[in-house]
Amino acid sequence: MDQKSILIVDDDQGILGVLSGFFSQLDYQVTTAVNGEDALSKYAPGRFDLVVSDLVMPDMDGLTLLKRLTAMDERTVFLMITGYPTLETAVDAIKNGAYDYVVKPFNLEDLKFKVERALLNKRLKESLKKTSGILWALLISIPIWLILGIVLGMVWKR
Repeated sequence: MDQKSILIVDDDQGILGVLSGFFSQLDYQVTTAVNGEDALSKYAPGRFDLVVSDLVMPDMDGLTLLKRLTAMDERTVFLMITGYPTLETAVDAIKNGAYDYVVKPFNLEDLKFKVERALLNKRLKESLKKTSGILWALLISIPIWLILGIVLGMVWKR
């Protein structure tokens, strides 16, 4: 199994340390960022399988970071964490592309489950796109093969 990479963004060094250590022990490749600008400087489309970000941070909040990252790569899988949950922020996060919304203090096993579920969902979507592409190629090629068969049948009759 290939190693999955996670970008963890939080202005709280304690949270960064706990999450970094936890996911490293689970064999994830972990990169941390202390704020939104730091995350943007480290982010590149396709580099990370998942982004876990705090909602409330100075200068750039997690919602703004989510919007900027998904503008760079719409396939970005994003989990929002917050110690200040409201229905409005949860709805905004999901509406703007967050896969899930996690409230602090969180249970690490629950977070692990949400991360695994998000990554599985991403793999399933990618597999569905590949399968869909193959099906379209087959559907398009069938008439071509039929026409070719008719033409070859006519040529062989001569």
